[in-house]
Amino acid sequence: MTMLDARPEQLDLIEGLSQVDRWILDAACRDRDTAEFFSVELDDVAAAKRVCLDCPVRRRCLDAAVERGEQYGVWGGHLFVAGRIVLSKRRRGRPPRNPRPGDQLPEVEVPEAYRPLVSA
Repeated sequence: MTMLDARPEQLDLIEGLSQVDRWILDAACRDRDTAEFFSVELDDVAAAKRVCLDCPVRRRCLDAAVERGEQYGVWGGHLFVAGRIVLSKRRRGRPPRNPRPGDQLPEVEVPEAYRPLVSA
């Protein structure tokens, strides 16, 4: 489901967004399927992060995710797992002898204030 797929009763929620949350309407992901941002598949995670790279409200999205204590998903270009920022992820199973091109997640700079959230 996307913001553009909203049913009439949900439009009231969109129209009722506070000024603080109006940034959501400018998000690059507003018309994308949200499942992509909560997938465990590496290709989906990489695609979601690539959407975030060009998003004009990426930092605000990350700030909001941290404020809400988001546990999972891609927020502001970062993958959250159990409330921690995960910088790298690999496919299930034994790693291939020669890494595949799609196995590398796009790198997004972690703001200094959120470095304590990065998984070791």
